[in-house]
Amino acid sequence: MLEIRDLRAFYDQSQALNGLDIDVQDGQICCIIGSNGAGKSTLLKAVSGMVRRTGSIKWDGQELIGMNSRQIARAGFAQAPEGRQVFPGLSVYHNLEMGTVSWHGFFGKKPFHEDMEMVFDLLPRLRERRNQGAWSLSGGEQQMLAIGRALMARPKLLLLDEPSMGLAPMIVDEIYEKIIQINQTGVPILLVEQNARLALRTSHYTYVIEQGNIRFHGPSEELRDDPRIVEAYLGTLAHH
Repeated sequence: MLEIRDLRAFYDQSQALNGLDIDVQDGQICCIIGSNGAGKSTLLKAVSGMVRRTGSIKWDGQELIGMNSRQIARAGFAQAPEGRQVFPGLSVYHNLEMGTVSWHGFFGKKPFHEDMEMVFDLLPRLRERRNQGAWSLSGGEQQMLAIGRALMARPKLLLLDEPSMGLAPMIVDEIYEKIIQINQTGVPILLVEQNARLALRTSHYTYVIEQGNIRFHGPSEELRDDPRIVEAYLGTLAHH
């Protein structure tokens, strides 16, 4: 379980998060929604140790504040970043292999064949494209590759930053089916998503962030019907 208490995050002198309390339960998909610039991606960066932060971030009782991002990756946190950020010059296979570095090292001897097969079974398009350069993949395939690379890290917690960004609706549905399948294997997921309707449909619990503060939170099922959420984030299409 991830327990975040009084989390504040900073860029230089400006404060981007104002004392957040968030829990991600074992086995859950927990979603963070909010408008652009609300602090959603900053939250994931704070959890991953990529920005200056204060407060407490505990994973199964272990305090992560004070650890750097390398130590946090070794503790079992893997992130598929906003904008995918695959290695364009490497093949699909070698991009996936890069995901093992946190537990395998660069020249480790431990086999990762089973991990690779698990990712290929879950994301069969990557198996078909395994020898292609990542630059040649479509946006949706690159997103699958970013998620597959994070899975190769054997995550205890998977962090996903805007997985639907820039993708056609049909592809987004496919990506989210995969996210649900990953969660069903037992991996808890902390998900940042601008598409509020999709997030509320997929997740178990949702936090709404506005200007670095939590405005609402609750079981996703309840928030879907909350008139304040409907008005602010879902618009008139909420019940379609």
